[in-house]
Amino acid sequence: MKNSTNKIAMKTRQLGQGMSEYIIIVALVAVAAIGVAGFFGDTIEHQMAAMSEEISGGNGGNSIQSSVQSAGKANAAATIESKMGTYDTKNN
Repeated sequence: MKNSTNKIAMKTRQLGQGMSEYIIIVALVAVAAIGVAGFFGDTIEHQMAAMSEEISGGNGGNSIQSSVQSAGKANAAATIESKMGTYDTKNN
């Protein structure tokens, strides 16, 4: 009896370990997705607006142009060298 109880307890611990690993992976993916959305947020927003306008039969040209401008701003911000001394001036 004791041997079968130990096998059940070990199997339960292994299932719990697998679930914990899965939760950690999901959390890391969620954090990465939030980071990407924050970095490309304006560009994605304008692209989605342009697609919505085009699908509904309208002209998405203005939203596409806004998307291009947002992408340009993001590119310019990415090329600025960030150091601890320039962090505050970059984010104002």
